[in-house]
Amino acid sequence: MRLALTGATGFVGAHVLDAAARAGHRIAALARRPQPPRTSVEWIAGSLDDRAALDRLVAGVDAVIHVAGVVNAADAKGFEAGNVAGTGTMLAAADNARVARFIHVSSLAAREPQLSLYGASKARSEILVTASPLATAIVRPPAIYGPGDRELLEMFKMAARGFVLLPPPGRLSLIHAEDLARLLLALTAPPAPVGLTLEPDDGHPGGRTHREFAAMLGAAVGRSVRSVSMPRPVMAAAAWTDRLVRGDRAKLTPDRAAYFCHPDWVSDPARAAPAGLWAAQIPTRNGLSDTVAWYRQEGWL
Repeated sequence: MRLALTGATGFVGAHVLDAAARAGHRIAALARRPQPPRTSVEWIAGSLDDRAALDRLVAGVDAVIHVAGVVNAADAKGFEAGNVAGTGTMLAAADNARVARFIHVSSLAAREPQLSLYGASKARSEILVTASPLATAIVRPPAIYGPGDRELLEMFKMAARGFVLLPPPGRLSLIHAEDLARLLLALTAPPAPVGLTLEPDDGHPGGRTHREFAAMLGAAVGRSVRSVSMPRPVMAAAAWTDRLVRGDRAKLTPDRAAYFCHPDWVSDPARAAPAGLWAAQIPTRNGLSDTVAWYRQEGWL
């Protein structure tokens, strides 16, 4: 197939690009900056607010995989522009080009839009996708990890030091970026069902507690770890401090702290991928160890 991909230069998008190329698809990929030539990839210069670029991106494609989005912004306006308006312009371009399928990457945070500006923006993006006349599917990944990820890198670094700070007690699901990429590609195929909102995971029922995840990180980096759950007020204070010290580079913002403190980020088994369409292939313990090996090879850890 010929696929259009947004977010191709980011963590998840790069895995989708690799998986699509391995599968023999031709990919039109949106990029803000010049990219090195790559077999089977046509780089389309532009951004989500550039309608002419989006029209070029979707011309003649069989399906769109919309990965691009904003996970960290200074205010509601930033999330609105990246996650809501950006999705709207992609839907409009795809509709105008009569694209057969539109696969939208959302987030579990959309289940609880009252918790954070990020979650609220993702929920609004889902409303736009659901209302579209296109054949669509929405994927809400849980915590995504794998080579190239910078969002969970701080936790790997803490584990390497033997001490992991955690949010208040809760549970989370996980998924390797390669498994997520395979699901997104599976949904582009003509036989795949549409009109779905899926919450995939690594196949471990009920997810893991935060402390279990910290122990798994410790095993991946090769040492035992001590973990401490921080109360919500301490998380909020840490977020403000991180913003003060690192500015726009802060990883723990007040908005992110708000949804990290929610106790249930476990994928809903009622929203699992249909049998026969997809199943996770990478055991999380193996995936975490492989991620650590990649981090060390690249000098990140």
